[in-house]
Amino acid sequence: KSVYIITIVMAEEYLYGITLQGANASEVWDPEHKNDDADGGNQHFGVDQKLIIKMALLGPEAKPGELNVLQVEAMGLKGLIKIPIALLERGKTEQIILDLSFPDPPVTFSLVKGSGPLHIVGHNLLGTHMEEFDDLEEEMDEENMEDEDEEKDTEVEEDEDDEPKKKNAKMTAAAKTKNQANKNKKK
Repeated sequence: KSVYIITIVMAEEYLYGITLQGANASEVWDPEHKNDDADGGNQHFGVDQKLIIKMALLGPEAKPGELNVLQVEAMGLKGLIKIPIALLERGKTEQIILDLSFPDPPVTFSLVKGSGPLHIVGHNLLGTHMEEFDDLEEEMDEENMEDEDEEKDTEVEEDEDDEPKKKNAKMTAAAKTKNQANKNKKK
């Protein structure tokens, strides 16, 4: 059987930050779409990107007592997910530490309640992937052959160890017989 192994090497990391301000403000993270050049090709073809959000905080201009709700819309395992990730209020909870990872663009951040300003901070990881082709059957055959060779070597070593013992055992028996014969002659 043949198997493809894809290894993703994260090579570069950049600061990511956006500010949402005003009613129903939203921002989309979609590096695949933004990197399309005039010819329609993607400048970062073969580059994987991942967005990691670490913090959401209110700006100093946020209205005291106003609830600000940050919502994210992104792809999950079972499809599109739209869910609030932070509820911030000036004078109560002005910032929150997050640890959210978004491997698949697009990701939409929206201020669904309140007027902000609400800052979102994190980092964007850029990585390239390398495809490796492994022939699993060939590897398995090689491993089995190596194991068999080791077993044969072990058997040969055991046989070599057994031979001297047998010879010694025979010599000892012969020597004993001679000793008995010599004793009998003396009597």
